Amino acid sequence: MTETMTYSLRLPRSLKRAVERQSEEDGTSVNQFVATAVAEKPSALQTAAFFADRKARADFKAFDKLMKRRGGTVPRTGDEMPDSKTKTARHVRNNPSWLCVWRSN
Repeated sequence: MTETMTYSLRLPRSLKRAVERQSEEDGTSVNQFVATAVAEKPSALQTAAFFADRKARADFKAFDKLMKRRGGTVPRTGDEMPDSKTKTARHVRNNPSWLCVWRSN
């Protein structure tokens, strides 16, 4: 069984009311809601550190070379690039012909 401890927490009234409303909507206790919210923060920090480490070890020249290669197959239905005006990845911006290959379906 997990060991628990009591921790007195001071919240502004408005935040406490928001937590009470949200926990009621979620069907959880305030305690469970707050414990889950607190648990999310270390998890988010660990995830950010993981991806920062991966980025530091990335070989962007090899990635760009891979993305510029010819060939390949058209993606399966549902796996296509979305037709949106969101930011595109660096390799797509620098090599628009690559994007055309994948959108030629």
